[in-house]
Amino acid sequence: MDVGLRAAGRCPASWWLVSSPERELTGVRSGAPPSFHLLAKPTGAQCNLDCDYCFFLSKEMLYPDSRFRMGDETLELYLRQLIGAHSRVPEVTIAWQGGEPTLMGLDFFRRSVEITHKYLRPGQRALHTIQTNGTQLDSEWAAFFKEHGFLVGISIDGPREIHDTYRVTRGGRGSFDQVMRGLDALRAADVEWNALTTIHAANAERGREVYCFLRDECGARFVQFIPIIERVPDADAAGTVPWSSWRDRPLYVQEGESVTARSVTGTGYGRFLVDVFEEWVRRDVGEVYVQMFDVALANWYGEPPSLCIHCETCGNALALEHNGDLYSCDHFVEPDYLLGNIAEHDMVDLIASPRQRQFGLDKRETLPQYCLDCDVRFACHGGCPKDRFISTPDGEGGLNYLCPGYKLFFHHVEEPMRMMCELLRAGRAPSEISGWYAAQDADRGRNDPCTCGSGRKWKHCHGTTVTAIATEPLTRPLQVNESPR
Repeated sequence: MDVGLRAAGRCPASWWLVSSPERELTGVRSGAPPSFHLLAKPTGAQCNLDCDYCFFLSKEMLYPDSRFRMGDETLELYLRQLIGAHSRVPEVTIAWQGGEPTLMGLDFFRRSVEITHKYLRPGQRALHTIQTNGTQLDSEWAAFFKEHGFLVGISIDGPREIHDTYRVTRGGRGSFDQVMRGLDALRAADVEWNALTTIHAANAERGREVYCFLRDECGARFVQFIPIIERVPDADAAGTVPWSSWRDRPLYVQEGESVTARSVTGTGYGRFLVDVFEEWVRRDVGEVYVQMFDVALANWYGEPPSLCIHCETCGNALALEHNGDLYSCDHFVEPDYLLGNIAEHDMVDLIASPRQRQFGLDKRETLPQYCLDCDVRFACHGGCPKDRFISTPDGEGGLNYLCPGYKLFFHHVEEPMRMMCELLRAGRAPSEISGWYAAQDADRGRNDPCTCGSGRKWKHCHGTTVTAIATEPLTRPLQVNESPR
């Protein structure tokens, strides 16, 4: 179920509202997006781990008689169609995910690189990405990734105690040591990598600890935080369900109004982000890139963000199963959202279809009035449609489960986001904001409430490390724009 990579989830303006050239020899269709993101799953839902919260494990039930291996014919068809659909742009992202894609073995990915070069147009280049649990990686994998410029996403939930809570082997043992060995191999080969960390009941209250581990112990410079929301119809008031992992229950589909006890709460997700932000903004702006903070800054600045979740519309981040089946979204790999198979229909026809266009437009068109009236809608846009299953205070359905957390986070970062926007507009580095925080902190009392809103004293919370931060104060004052963007 691991998703992401900073090359992923790009969200250009509503491409289906913009006229495009008519069909060309390259395979481009009228109304097709100039670019889109497609997560290919060469092993389907097959994985060597048994992470308790991984909803994608249940997707095996969609293909009961499958070997869950992408064949050479499907591989070539996929790459040829994907590259052809991106003929109007200089880069095409080839993204692998799972399940666990490394179970295909290195030869599969060597073939994928060879086939890619076969179909790239003059002047066009490929960006290769892979999301992995890291347990299969060694020096040979790392050398291959380095040689071909792969961006590797590593799934790690924090220090050993946290990571091993849910990210376990099929025998129920923690996977932390295996993941760290794989990460060590990547770092030794100087492979570009991202950390992907899921937020759940075991780490939601330990945001800064998790972030500092990723930054200091793992050396992460690009971090993504993904909230775990296990939406179910059969949980009791405490979130207890009659099964332990998704291997034990029926196919996961987007239905139900309850969540499991493993799931992060809406407020808990917001508190986690604030906890991380208060550490990051004081010492890591421009040094460590946290996807959610980049997304927020883009929306405050008035630019399309890099994450479909907080774009106004969606529909250009799809999923391809091992047999060529194309689905509307990685979170909607279920029968109702199967667009077709690329062996029967060119993928660009499926992506440009009225059905998929409406799927993307529904993100904006089905917002409840509570969202339409919200002062941070420009930054949130209602979040992912998969999480819109609770009711607004006045009883209207379709509110995002994470709404309390989004409001908490976006309101908390409003002033620093405006300040960083003003720095950008003035041609200055957003990292200068750390100097402003340093000046404020210098006048803060040790027993004052912490700025993160935790209720703890400054000296026992984010004030514990600021004395070690050497930051130059701002040399020129900021003129903060009152406009939210």
